[in-house]
Amino acid sequence: MSKRNPDYDFKWCPGCGDFGVKRAIESALVQRSTEKQESVEHTVMVAGIGCSGNLVHLQEGPQPFGIHGIHGRTLPIAYGIKSGRPDLNVLIVSGDGDFLSIGGEHIGPQAKRNLDVTAVVMDNGVYGLTKGQASPTTEFEAVTPTTPYGKLDDRMSPLETYLSAGVGYLASTLSTQVKQMAELISDAMDHPGFAVVHVQSPCTTYNDTYAALKGNAKEGIEPLAFPIPDDHDPEDFMAAVTLARTGRVPVGLLYRRSDSVPAHERLRAARERVGVKQLSVDEILTGMAI
Repeated sequence: MSKRNPDYDFKWCPGCGDFGVKRAIESALVQRSTEKQESVEHTVMVAGIGCSGNLVHLQEGPQPFGIHGIHGRTLPIAYGIKSGRPDLNVLIVSGDGDFLSIGGEHIGPQAKRNLDVTAVVMDNGVYGLTKGQASPTTEFEAVTPTTPYGKLDDRMSPLETYLSAGVGYLASTLSTQVKQMAELISDAMDHPGFAVVHVQSPCTTYNDTYAALKGNAKEGIEPLAFPIPDDHDPEDFMAAVTLARTGRVPVGLLYRRSDSVPAHERLRAARERVGVKQLSVDEILTGMAI
C-alpha cells in the first residue's frame, strides 16, 4: 500500500475479514459496470471511520469516486450525494461501531425515506481500529478496554434493527464467502431503495470469531452461521424476522420489498403532482442575491 499511496500508509491485520469484503466489492462493481455499460466512476463510495473506512482507499482496478467521511455520518453524506445526483450509484462501506453506534440514529430516517443507496456493513464485534473497545455488537459481559468489568449492555441484533427500522433489502453473509457476497452486493445495488448487506468480518487481533462462525463437528460445536433455507420467501417480512431472531447468523437474502419506490422517485412524483418546477443552481443563487 505504501507504494501506491506513500502519503496515506495504513495496515489491516493479517487475516482481517475486510480483505474478503474488498474483493467482493471490486467484483460487484466490475460486474455492474459490464451489465449496465457504465463506468465504475459512476459509483461513489462513502466510507465511515474505523478499519472498514480504509476500504475506500484500497480499491484495485477501476476506481469509483470515494469520500472518507466522519464518524457515524455515512448516511447523511450519502443522502446529500444521492439528492444532488440521483443518477449515481452510491455505495456505503462502514463497520458495526460506525454504522450501528454513533451512526445508528440515521438508519431509521433513511429507511423511511427509502434512500436509494447500498450499505455494506462489516461487523467484527469491536472497535478494531482503536484497539478493541466494546461496540454495539460485542457480546454481553465481554471484557474489553472500555468494559473492564464486562460489558453491561446487551448485544445489539443488527438484522432485527434493520428490519424494525424499515430497511427494504437485507442480506447477511460472511467475509469468507466472497463470491456469494459479491452476488448479494450486486443484487443490493440493483434494488430500488435502501439496501443493507451485513457481513460478519472477524477481527483476528481483538475478536477472532472465525472458529465460532464455522463450528467444529468433531468437537460437537454447532456453527453460528447457517445457510438460509432454499424455500425461504424473501418477500415474507415475518419469515425474515424469524431468521433474524435465531441468535445465529443466517447467510443469504433475508428480505426484499417488491413494491419499493426510492426517495428520489417519490420526490419526482410529488413535484409532478403539485406542478413544482425544479430550479437550476443559477436560478437558486440568483434568488438569494441581495
